Amino acid sequence: MNTKQLIYSVLVFLLLTSCSQSGNDSLYDLLDLEEITVDQLQERYNNGNLTASQVTRAYLDRIEAIDRNGPGLNAILTVNPNALEIADELDRERRDGNVRGPLHGVPIILKDNINTTDMQTTAGSRFMEGSVPPQDAFIVKRLREEGAIILAKANLSEWANFHSSFSSSGWSGLGGQVNNPYDLTRNPCGSSSGSGVAASANLATLTIGTETNGSIVCPSNANGIVGFKPTIGLWSRSGIIPISHTTDSAGPMVRTVRDAAILLSSATGVDPRDEFSAASEEHIHDDYTQFLNEDGLQGKRLGLYTQPLGNHFRVDTLMNETVRKLEELGAEIIEIDQISETNIGGDSFQVLLYEFKDGLNKYFASLGEDAPVSSIEELAELTRNTPEETEKFDRNLILMAAEKGDLDSEEYREALENMLRYSREEGIDRVMDEHNLDAFISPTGSPAWKTDVTLGDNFSLSSSSPSARAGYPIITVPMGELDGLPFGLSFFGRAWSEPVLLEIAYAFEQATQHRIIPEFKN
Repeated sequence: MNTKQLIYSVLVFLLLTSCSQSGNDSLYDLLDLEEITVDQLQERYNNGNLTASQVTRAYLDRIEAIDRNGPGLNAILTVNPNALEIADELDRERRDGNVRGPLHGVPIILKDNINTTDMQTTAGSRFMEGSVPPQDAFIVKRLREEGAIILAKANLSEWANFHSSFSSSGWSGLGGQVNNPYDLTRNPCGSSSGSGVAASANLATLTIGTETNGSIVCPSNANGIVGFKPTIGLWSRSGIIPISHTTDSAGPMVRTVRDAAILLSSATGVDPRDEFSAASEEHIHDDYTQFLNEDGLQGKRLGLYTQPLGNHFRVDTLMNETVRKLEELGAEIIEIDQISETNIGGDSFQVLLYEFKDGLNKYFASLGEDAPVSSIEELAELTRNTPEETEKFDRNLILMAAEKGDLDSEEYREALENMLRYSREEGIDRVMDEHNLDAFISPTGSPAWKTDVTLGDNFSLSSSSPSARAGYPIITVPMGELDGLPFGLSFFGRAWSEPVLLEIAYAFEQATQHRIIPEFKN
């Protein structure tokens, strides 16, 4: 370290101590972490002008200042008590010339249905409070190996929003209601609500959510960030509290497409505990940033999925403007009014009920003797006998799933076969072949609605179901705003098409720069 760097570090240390004692978030401002990217963070680490310890403390102060106090986002359930110790160790490794990877010293917040051995994993349920799993989720193990700092666990829609006939996204019995950072009276969407708010409000450099159908892309849409659900199996799901092993995946929730590509690269890998991950081996790329191309829309044929249109005229207007922009950037747009010719909503619902029961029972068993709940049947019984559990929401999905049979059931097998057939070979694959498409586009959703725990959510439009039911990848990028509320554009396509989706999403992002920083209005 040269003299200039030493002086800078001493000054930062003194200011860090002062800021910590004063209880405000000025250290975050002092260190200039607003909207910081992984590349920018690594550059400042490498030139000696910043340490992981400083960044970690700044984010922890910011969580205290604006999440738990201040505007009260309520996005964080648990802070890692070891975060500063981990950061100190990673700083020592860097000084010794050992940099593990592109995430070395990068703070990440995880949705609280992803196992961590140093924090509880609860899915937002009061019945799971205090449950510390015996081993990390596979993706957490990969992130730690890359040098990431698991900073905190994010609040979420309880049980990933598969619990009641209606609900308020971002609400959990354990954590309460997550609030949208653009307007605290509005909903953050779910179920990865806390992850979306944490990324948007700059509570960490990166966050991770999970999705069964819309739970990454919808909160990314409502919180003005980039959300990426990969092909099922590209990221292992072992150690994640499940809904459906056929359609669940974790994925990046970040502020830029490049950071999504970096994070995507770092958590891939074949995991013996997730048989779906075996299919990813021949499709994994060590570095997904190689596919980022500012001219990536040139010559692309994009199918405009029109079914979500017609629900909000102002969204339609901005979508039409976006289509013209995509054409200016070299894309050809082909209107597609439907992807599946068969309604498979009922089949999809049955698959979720059966796989939720099977998956929860296996997850509870993985916790061993310390499991706070032994089975979904016990969960249903606890729910019936705990009045506060049904005070706001009926918990019908938990009760219905508990009554289902096993995965050998004919009802389940037929529903699964129909869902996959009409979403894949008779759905996305068929339409892409017929029209020679590179990807689909569609508005991700509408701007955020007013939070209402009495009447529940107000989804006016969504485009996630075709990719969700197929288990295919989807990425959403900010597309614009209405009255200060952001919303996004989704790109989705075939299995393992992450490279082309990143290419076109990056080209759109770089040409438009629609990301807006929230101001915590009320």
